[in-house]
Amino acid sequence: QVQLVESGGGLVQAGGSLRLSCAASERAFNWFPMAWFRQAPGKEREFAAAISGGGSITYYADSVKGRFTISRDTAKNTVYLQMNSLKPEDTAIYYCAADQSVRAVQTTPKYWGQGTQVTVSS
Repeated sequence: QVQLVESGGGLVQAGGSLRLSCAASERAFNWFPMAWFRQAPGKEREFAAAISGGGSITYYADSVKGRFTISRDTAKNTVYLQMNSLKPEDTAIYYCAADQSVRAVQTTPKYWGQGTQVTVSS
């Protein structure tokens, strides 16, 4: 069974940084577009960032553009989300996602991880 496993969440002060990791269980995911979504308490899950299968194209929500960077390491079957200049409003559960379509991975991805909590204190 395909698995996406996130790690790297935690508690950080406003202005700080965290790096999330998402490890895929199958090498086939190296060529899948991947994305990060987040869900804050009481809010709907929202798209944060995505990366193309080859890793050359990235996409960001306006709310994280310029602060977050998505990247991937195909040798490790892993996608990363580097989060800088964190704000209290970035507090959420962060989910890794994958899909064969770069469009679908930004809206309704087929594969999901279990999520990792990020809490930003003011």
